[in-house]
Amino acid sequence: MGPKMNALSVENVWKRFASLMVLEDAKLDVASGERHAIIGPNGAGKTTLFNIVSGLLRPDSGRVFLGTAEITSLSPDKISLMGLSRTFQVTNLLMNLTAYENVRLAVQSRLKMLHNALTRVERIPGIRERAEEKLTQVNLEHKMSEQAGKLSYGEQRQLEIGVALATDPDVLLLDEPTAGMSPVETERVSQLILSLPRTVTIVFVDHDMDVVFSLAHRVTVLHAGRVIAQGPKDVVRCLSEVMDAYLGHDRSQECLLS
Repeated sequence: MGPKMNALSVENVWKRFASLMVLEDAKLDVASGERHAIIGPNGAGKTTLFNIVSGLLRPDSGRVFLGTAEITSLSPDKISLMGLSRTFQVTNLLMNLTAYENVRLAVQSRLKMLHNALTRVERIPGIRERAEEKLTQVNLEHKMSEQAGKLSYGEQRQLEIGVALATDPDVLLLDEPTAGMSPVETERVSQLILSLPRTVTIVFVDHDMDVVFSLAHRVTVLHAGRVIAQGPKDVVRCLSEVMDAYLGHDRSQECLLS
């Protein structure tokens, strides 16, 4: 059996803001079905890389591919329609709408059907079933009628993942999905991510190394805009340059025991 096709590829991407070089010849290869973590200290370029991949920023040079299709110069909505979805560091929900309504809007954006503008949304076949399915997938079926703004912080992050999944992505970008959470919330969201089907490729940024090494198959390490390591998690975490730049030598004992 041959190697898996890449679901997402970043080739030689450079990005500068005024005199600050934020990304320098960045490369990323994520196989279909993979769980891939991007780690690095604050200011390493992680969110900038996500913004370039999702079309919010354009690189100064380099290319981005979703599967075999180049998406470098496409708008975020076109990239989304091609199968990429993401969450953000800051909660990005319609807080006055219910959990169900937030997910339903995402489902509507993907329905490939024509309907009379006067037809009530609830009468369009499949919308309610699909929205409820996604709420169940993120363990919020019991909160579907609750306003998003009244959910706990952890539940809001779960809902964001549900909204992202409702667009039927092939690739899902999660920007710090467990940031600011209690240990209980972190465990709940980690288990949710683990439960997602392998038909969805996941690329995520997180500063919690326990989360990273429990979820990821492979890891990319960014430092000062450069990729200093990329590979299987158990190899990357034991590289001296990675421990020097980010992880710290307190993890060296783990490497000796692994």
